[in-house]
Amino acid sequence: MTMGLDFFLGPIGLMALIFDVWAILSIGESRAPRGLKAFWITIILIFPIIGFLAWLILGPRAADRPIF
Repeated sequence: MTMGLDFFLGPIGLMALIFDVWAILSIGESRAPRGLKAFWITIILIFPIIGFLAWLILGPRAADRPIF
């Protein structure tokens, strides 16, 4: 039995899912306008990893939102 690529991609996909859920919840709780919230959530859903990273760098900041 050999370890395939799935062995390594599974944990990465799980981490991406956890980060995306955290980002979407943070966006929902932010004070940003609805249109901006919808924009970021759409970007994260279409491009999960790149969207999360873009939101982390460029997205609106909540005053009490920790980076991690």
